[in-house]
Amino acid sequence: MKIRDISVLAAVIMIVAMLVVPLPPWLISFLIIVNLTLALLVLLTSMNMQEALQFSIFPSLLLLLTLFRLGLNVSTTRAILSEGDAGNVVETFGTFVVGGNILVGIVVFVILVIIQFIVITKGSERVSEVAARFTLDAMPGKQMAIDADLNAGLISEKDARERREKVGNEADFYGAMDGATKFVKGDAIAGIIIVIINLLVGMIIGVVQMDMEFSEAITHFTTLTVGDGLVSQIPALLISTATGIVVTRAGSKGNLSSDITGQLLTNPKLLYIAAGTILLLDSSHQFN
Repeated sequence: MKIRDISVLAAVIMIVAMLVVPLPPWLISFLIIVNLTLALLVLLTSMNMQEALQFSIFPSLLLLLTLFRLGLNVSTTRAILSEGDAGNVVETFGTFVVGGNILVGIVVFVILVIIQFIVITKGSERVSEVAARFTLDAMPGKQMAIDADLNAGLISEKDARERREKVGNEADFYGAMDGATKFVKGDAIAGIIIVIINLLVGMIIGVVQMDMEFSEAITHFTTLTVGDGLVSQIPALLISTATGIVVTRAGSKGNLSSDITGQLLTNPKLLYIAAGTILLLDSSHQFN
């Protein structure tokens, strides 16, 4: 076996082991950084592909990344509840967001969850369902068009075989994406439940077993819980965004960046109208 294949197998085994084996805080911090890096890499890859089949491994990758993120959640929860420490990354995120105000940190976390769960994940799930249905419905027509071109001598037998294979791969991909979006939805729900457990059980453990004052326990475990929620939800948000980009790519000949700049800025007159409208609104505000 190649080293690349062995490394992937080892990574999958490590993910499963994370669910049962306690990890030291320094290793948790390292794995959290790896999780953030992988999520950003997936997002950038989805933005630079020209068609969905160029990222055909995405449904399976989505499952592995979701399992990895849940394994990290289990590890951080175990560390928070047993030791009151989940590493520098979790504590830094929590301290930075909370900023001395526990309510602000909780509100920011809730907003991130709402954005991911209700806006991006819900929309991606619906688009995946529609794309899978339309792709399956269009298969007979595409197959007939390939047969017609082959009978008319417009394409060779090799070209026809390649086009049939591509049609089948598209159907398989969108069908898999329809199921893969359920992973993202379930991950968001699990993240909310884990945060509630960390917050409530952590305060109880802090007061009963760690001899903390109630206010100290609230501050300490809220900071860790918010930090843990953020380092989990930010990669989840990036993956959800990548999922939405993958399933909404249609009728394109370039990557997302070239399509946006090429189509949105194709008519300079619209930019002048938009700029004039903003200037008019600003002038009206100053006049009032």
